[in-house]
Amino acid sequence: MLRAAFTGTISRVAVRSTLVRPAAIGQRMYSSAHEDESFESYTERYVKFFDGVEDLFELQRGLNNAFAYDLVPATSVIEAALKASRRVNDYATAVRVFEGLRDKVESEKQYKEYLEELAPIRNELGIQTIDELK
Repeated sequence: MLRAAFTGTISRVAVRSTLVRPAAIGQRMYSSAHEDESFESYTERYVKFFDGVEDLFELQRGLNNAFAYDLVPATSVIEAALKASRRVNDYATAVRVFEGLRDKVESEKQYKEYLEELAPIRNELGIQTIDELK
């Protein structure tokens, strides 16, 4: 008797759950509804983000997100990230910014061009690359 009552409860629950599922399947969200972001708006967004960074976690999260895109960040983004790393007093992250930059660029020549353009901020903040530290 107990078995019959128990299995009856389970079968009613199973029937109810199968009735609810098809309604949920009809609603889908696609990422194609998002607009493509221009390089200028990307640059502006990350410069603004790094200008407001207040702690190391925020800085590293922002760098991870900025370098996740399929493009090389503009020098203004790198400069803002370096200033943010100085503001949160983390020299290692500043050095890692240049490591990330080296991985993102297409050639060693392009990396050297970035280093030349960022030389004033590197000198101002006293940041060396990983090669200079060896």
